[in-house]
Amino acid sequence: MDAKHWIEKRGEWITEKFHAPISDIRFFRAPGRVNLIGEHTDYNDGFVLPVAIDRSTIMAARIREDNIVRAYSINQEDWGEFDLTMPGPNRRGYWLNYIEGVARVLQSNGHLLRGVDIILESDVPVGAGLSSSAALEIATAYTLLSLSNETIDRREMALACQRAEHEYTGANVGIMDQFISAMGEENTALLIDCRSLEAKKISVDTSDRALLICDTGVKHDLAASAYNARRRECEESVEILSKSLQGIKALRDVSLKQFHAYEDTLPDTLRKRARHVISENERTLAAAAAIESRDFDKLSTLMYASHESLKNDYEVSAPELDLLVDTARTIPGVQGARMTGGGFGGCTVSFVKRDFISMFSDRMTSVYREQTGLPLVIYNCEIVKGAEEVTGNKV
Repeated sequence: MDAKHWIEKRGEWITEKFHAPISDIRFFRAPGRVNLIGEHTDYNDGFVLPVAIDRSTIMAARIREDNIVRAYSINQEDWGEFDLTMPGPNRRGYWLNYIEGVARVLQSNGHLLRGVDIILESDVPVGAGLSSSAALEIATAYTLLSLSNETIDRREMALACQRAEHEYTGANVGIMDQFISAMGEENTALLIDCRSLEAKKISVDTSDRALLICDTGVKHDLAASAYNARRRECEESVEILSKSLQGIKALRDVSLKQFHAYEDTLPDTLRKRARHVISENERTLAAAAAIESRDFDKLSTLMYASHESLKNDYEVSAPELDLLVDTARTIPGVQGARMTGGGFGGCTVSFVKRDFISMFSDRMTSVYREQTGLPLVIYNCEIVKGAEEVTGNKV
């Protein structure tokens, strides 16, 4: 969503809702993200390679003279509010939880927040694995802190928003989503070390290729329970391998060579789970190097290998995702495709040479409808910067 156009479209309506001139209103945005490679490695202290995309949560906000945070979601067509001085009940599944959770965590970290009115809208699709929740959380944190004249390190902001999602929505997410939404840069991927939280900037050449995201429009019910099961299986793998490899704390600490030496100590299921995580970490580091050297043939090989590993070893793909990746392989100009996100539905991510975008879109859409009976939504994404304050003259 283009922030400039949003302000032009919504500005007069917002001033009427707030009963305030436009000069009293400030605007903020935070993006969603797509992970290029490095899936299910974050909670294993491993490496991920996300980019921020031009699908965002945008907030219009003004200061109040009391301690109330009052918010209206255009997407939900719903108002909600809470008192900063009076913690309320935890309402799991309610969109206001994300806003209140961020506010409570910021307060617990010592930030003095003022009451505000907020109107928000998002074009980050919910349930597609593009991190609509992190976009909402980071936009909230940036808005509340800015209007309260509170400063914060962006890494701290990401950690606060991650904690809010843990404690106020019950989702035990890794740090990647909030980190890239807060700290993303234009045409840049971040190679994030999920243990140290150090990030290396990787310039992404999009001059003659586009980043295309295909949204299956489905999410299978196994996602939540399978996610928790995979975490337990990784922990069990570490416990067993640590008997042979002293000092390891996570699968991130195990090389492929070490894994092959001791994989027979693991039961079959745990062996597959560990093999995915360990090999995915190596693929992620190799993919960052390939992007830096503009070796998109190498990147393509790594992305397809990542998908196969997620499908066969981690078993978190879905027929719809496999169909899209298999179809992408047959289309000229495609430089890699894989499922992205937690799995069991959601999206695939592909690099496609710009001269072949139309062919890609037509072929993927027709095959998907023919095989599933469902429409396929394709997002042609730009890689954008992280959270920022915006005005009518600035995106």
